[in-house]
Amino acid sequence: MRRILVIMGIIASLFTSVKGQFLSDLQLTANDPLYTTYAAPMSRSDYKLDQGYRMMWFDEKHPLEFISQRGVNLGMGIGVDSIFRLQPGEFYGEPVITTSYNDIVRFHYRPFKHVKVEAVFNTYSSRGAWYELTITNDHCKILNLQLIPYLYRYNQKRNPVTLDGSSRTYLFKHHKPRDGWMKKHDIPLVEDMYGFFSLHKEALTHLAPLRNKKSYIFQLLKEQVSGEASSEIMAYSGNITLKPGTSVTLRMMHGWSEEDLSESRLQKTLDQLAKVDPAEIVSAAEERYKRIPVIEFNDPEKELMYWSAFTLMHQCMMPPQGECSYNYYVFSREPKWGWGYGGQVFHESLAMVAYALMDPEGAMNSQRVFMERQHENGYINYRTGPYLNENIPRDSLMTSSAPWFNYQNLEVYKISGNRAFLEEAYRSGKAYYRYMNSTRDKDGDGLLEWGAHAVLESVRDARVAVWDKVGWPANFEGPDINAMMVKEARSLAAMADLLNKGAEADKWNNAARKRSELINQYCWDSKDGFYYNVDRKDQDFTFENPNDLKRKEIIGFLPMWAGVARDVQVKKLLEHFDNQFEFNRPYGVPTLSAADAYYNPIGYWNGPIWVQWQYLLARGLRDYGYDKRADDLSERVMKNVIYHLKKDHTFWEFYSADDLQAGWNHAYIWTGIVARMLVDMQQDNIILD
Repeated sequence: MRRILVIMGIIASLFTSVKGQFLSDLQLTANDPLYTTYAAPMSRSDYKLDQGYRMMWFDEKHPLEFISQRGVNLGMGIGVDSIFRLQPGEFYGEPVITTSYNDIVRFHYRPFKHVKVEAVFNTYSSRGAWYELTITNDHCKILNLQLIPYLYRYNQKRNPVTLDGSSRTYLFKHHKPRDGWMKKHDIPLVEDMYGFFSLHKEALTHLAPLRNKKSYIFQLLKEQVSGEASSEIMAYSGNITLKPGTSVTLRMMHGWSEEDLSESRLQKTLDQLAKVDPAEIVSAAEERYKRIPVIEFNDPEKELMYWSAFTLMHQCMMPPQGECSYNYYVFSREPKWGWGYGGQVFHESLAMVAYALMDPEGAMNSQRVFMERQHENGYINYRTGPYLNENIPRDSLMTSSAPWFNYQNLEVYKISGNRAFLEEAYRSGKAYYRYMNSTRDKDGDGLLEWGAHAVLESVRDARVAVWDKVGWPANFEGPDINAMMVKEARSLAAMADLLNKGAEADKWNNAARKRSELINQYCWDSKDGFYYNVDRKDQDFTFENPNDLKRKEIIGFLPMWAGVARDVQVKKLLEHFDNQFEFNRPYGVPTLSAADAYYNPIGYWNGPIWVQWQYLLARGLRDYGYDKRADDLSERVMKNVIYHLKKDHTFWEFYSADDLQAGWNHAYIWTGIVARMLVDMQQDNIILD
């Protein structure tokens, strides 16, 4: 074991590439699977005031804009001879993206045949973004253009807009309410913000604020851009004459402050945004991306998905703030929603086994966030963030998260090779394991059950067949928590071995072996060839009605990922895995067998595809030598991920098992683990410099 891990660490240390400029040299249209949400780099991000933007370039009937949920939207209208074009469906030449990183995008398009627009959008910081357009006349005749850069927002009638006289900058107060979850948990986001929208000085020589709300131009914007009576538009307008072969450049600037901007502070902010050099922003992004392993892809769509996954994960990382002495992640930057903006959770942290390939220090620090907040008894919060320690007390226990902690730490170490981190992780991981082992086994029989708020702790927090139809999860000893604890013990054994603690490694391996035997003795049903939950009182498959616990859920495959299942059991499991009426669905392994009456392919934990669980299953298949099945599973999952990257250019929380659908929340960090899925599939094609 020790020799294998050392070798893996050496290989991982070579994952450095000189080809990290892939995302700087693109030619992509809206039909290509590229993630196009943008947020500030970690170094210039601020949790309380943060704002990301989604690029709307793929809906032919929606204006080409950068939008933010409950924030503002920015766009540009261009007119020639009183014909105005805002929407890609009206353009002569569609938008083509040439560069795209977590914070910046370059693209070009032609609203009219002889009008070329080259654009750059950059979320420079959580407090400011800029959008620059260079418009060129490549006609043989003079063109008279009308340009209308605009910003709009909804439901802000109580916060009127003013116009700063000297800079001709729109100033406004904006109310961005926290949702109910944020208020309940006292997440200190700034709700009443001071915003601005302006142009750089050169543009203001051509354009003036559009104040006449009865004008044709303003009414056109009202109709085509917002389409809602509750919207409020801020715009500039002006005519520019361009000779053949000449261009004009204008830069829009928008930002936020938690306090009213004085004239001097506003001017300083505008000057800063006006001077940002896009080449420097791109160069900095290339530096951040340069460590990502370069894979030789035969499929360009997979290649785009791969790089996009790293953009997603990197984008979700935030700098040390509040109680976090280290960088941490949020579930998404745009949209920003309470449940996903409170703090880290072990199941979202599965993304770190992929993110570490790009930023091992960032991945290690994210795990350190858990370590620094760990209780003396080893307990780690359900959720840990800069302003949140969520432990949800219940039944004399505090809710933790599903035990993937040591597994994640070991995987991150394999990539980073950082011995100091390994030592920290081992100390913390031992305490956490012992806490879980001592508090989640009420009857002391060696098999654990979920505790405290057991539904949340189990990860599968809604629409679970056994939870909904049979009983509360604390009543059962399951293959999920126990398989995870086997993997935790084996991960600790590997860490101990690497730290030259052979006697401790033997103890951890022995603990894993004993629990594996209990799982196989009680949770395995030889008749069905599947692992089920068992009643905690008597370890059978009956709780209230005969065999009511025999519901085939995805947790029945976790003993394969954890190395618990014997070869004969794996073969039985594969019969269910291969059965198209149960788990072999078009787009992956559903969380509940399709033969179950409660199955819904786009429900929640009763059918859909959660990519991080698909990764665990694929990893388990590979560990047992079933690479072809692992590849097939990965291919099916990636079809849906790629489809939605092409359709709406984002990653979703989960995907349908049966159809090209996705659900609930998007720009979601844990789906980034698809990058690791690709690495595992194509290790022979990775270029190591």
